[in-house]
Amino acid sequence: MPWLSLTLQVDAAAAERFTQALLDAGAQSVSLENPQGTLQAVSALVGINVDAGALLRDAASAAGLESAPAFRVARVEDRDWVRCSQTQCAPLEIGTRLWIGPSWHEPPVDGRAVVRLDPGLAFGTGSHPTTRLVLRFLERELRGGEGVLDYGCGSGILAIAAAKLGAARVDAVDIDLQALDATAANARANRAAVRASLPEALAPALYDVVVSNILAQPLILLAPLLAARTMPEGRIALAGVLEPQAREVAASYVAWFEVGMSSIDEGWGLIEGIRK
Repeated sequence: MPWLSLTLQVDAAAAERFTQALLDAGAQSVSLENPQGTLQAVSALVGINVDAGALLRDAASAAGLESAPAFRVARVEDRDWVRCSQTQCAPLEIGTRLWIGPSWHEPPVDGRAVVRLDPGLAFGTGSHPTTRLVLRFLERELRGGEGVLDYGCGSGILAIAAAKLGAARVDAVDIDLQALDATAANARANRAAVRASLPEALAPALYDVVVSNILAQPLILLAPLLAARTMPEGRIALAGVLEPQAREVAASYVAWFEVGMSSIDEGWGLIEGIRK
């Protein structure tokens, strides 16, 4: 089935409200691209029969914008969305222990953990700065035997990488059923032991490592929940946060974590914390 791809720019301060409003209005997926000064580029994927103008007006109203932003629309065929060219999807080497690439690339033979991931509808192939930030965190911190929770799993890339790096128990949750299907399929393809579920279906457990790559406002709201899932002296890594938003997000976690922004990639920050 073909889709419509919408691209637009909004004020960076309103970007997270607007992207959440797009999802609430019916967008199938939304991603933030590289910021350009005070403007934030946004891409959204919607059904082929959706009235894009009406959807954007509804989202703008819900996000408190004075008017809907101008946008470009393009038709995207399934085959173009699901599989990109080799030049668009180059493999990634994360640190010294992890390699991520699509199925048409040969992995190295240097002992790295290998994650094969073809592009698909669920966000996350490792190319976005926020994903890279968390992958680097996992490659650096995991030593084997940990329990890991990926909250907002998208394609499952972080959960699968954690399993490949030796985590003993990996759970992945998302509110999007399509993301859960993608995570389960990608985990099977990689022979990775990852359990994917809706948040309400997650069994009670504490984790050594909790990661979440979503958006700033949801991360703020999720602080008590993610803290309750992290064991004492466990680690947390939060991404999907623009550098100017990092202070506010980190402040939401100080009651439970020693926390701060640890690294930046193309204007996006990674917030790391240790559970008190």
